[in-house]
Amino acid sequence: MRIGWTACSALLGAALFLTPLAEAHHSNSAFYVDKVITIKGVVKEFRWSNPHVWIILAVDDGKGNKVDWKVEGRPPGILGRAGWTPKILQPGETITVDLSPAKDASASGLIARVTKADGTILSNAPPPTE
Repeated sequence: MRIGWTACSALLGAALFLTPLAEAHHSNSAFYVDKVITIKGVVKEFRWSNPHVWIILAVDDGKGNKVDWKVEGRPPGILGRAGWTPKILQPGETITVDLSPAKDASASGLIARVTKADGTILSNAPPPTE
């Protein structure tokens, strides 16, 4: 009986310890979610992977230089229901990204939506179901 209580206590302690770590991963606290900026650039890489989709794009800094922006999307399962696919963006493609910028002023952000050169809009969430 003593081993059972010890094991149970250890599992409970581990669960309580790990819960804030899991919760922190899904936080958007690193971004100004109440602010949206727009950038336009050329896709360098599109990563369709869990836990988040990533787009790396080269953006003109206005001084003739290219800055690599790393923008984070939602998980593939959610974006897939919104119409995205693993091949929806290709390297060399020009896109416009509306995003919430990082609070640390780095060239990164959280995707609000993506607009392709042909006008196709890729939302960050599936349409509501009725």
